[in-house]
Amino acid sequence: MSCFCMNWVLLILFTGPTVSESVVKGEVGQNVTVPCFYSVKSPYDITSMCWGRGSCPSSKCYQPIIWTDGWKVTVQYDSRYMLKGNLLVGDVSLTIMNAKEADSGTYCCRVEIPGWFNDQTSNHEVVIEKARISTASPHTYTSQQASAPGSASESFTITRTWPSVSASQAPQTASGPCSSTLDCLDVTANLQNLSISLPSQQRSQNELYIGIGLSVAILAVLILALFLT
Repeated sequence: MSCFCMNWVLLILFTGPTVSESVVKGEVGQNVTVPCFYSVKSPYDITSMCWGRGSCPSSKCYQPIIWTDGWKVTVQYDSRYMLKGNLLVGDVSLTIMNAKEADSGTYCCRVEIPGWFNDQTSNHEVVIEKARISTASPHTYTSQQASAPGSASESFTITRTWPSVSASQAPQTASGPCSSTLDCLDVTANLQNLSISLPSQQRSQNELYIGIGLSVAILAVLILALFLT
């Protein structure tokens, strides 16, 4: 009987309490909540607990972050680690404020339930990743500059991005006097014809005036001759 009891005690000591595990993912700069709950049916069920870095040991918490007496937080090693849940209903979830990549790792939630080997423990793997960067617009301009010959080779690339512009928003070229090359040729020909016709018309008008003047003069001479005779 004593051997059986001793084996049972050793089995419990070496195996420890059952530990549940979960994975929580978040991004850098966000507030990440690691869930942990225990059953509270009456005020007598409210009990102390702790959060720590690393897997849950056989008792207490390694590298503790927060301790509570069941009613309030009694020890807080870093202001970025908070318990925002209602402790009186068994919500002891850990909130990591402004998460960093260094916050990644294993976290232990231990609820200290009275009695031997009654503690409720759970390990949580927290993964904090860098925020995703949106892809650049397809309209990019890339320029490269290299060092002069003989100097240390250095080069860098500058990429500029412009937003896409729809056809309706694209700048329109101001229309000129000619809508096409043929129209411009027609206008030029008309101007040339006009410049040629203007001198010929002027000469014909001058000849007409001279003829009228001569006719008037001859008529005056005839009238004067008749009057004298």
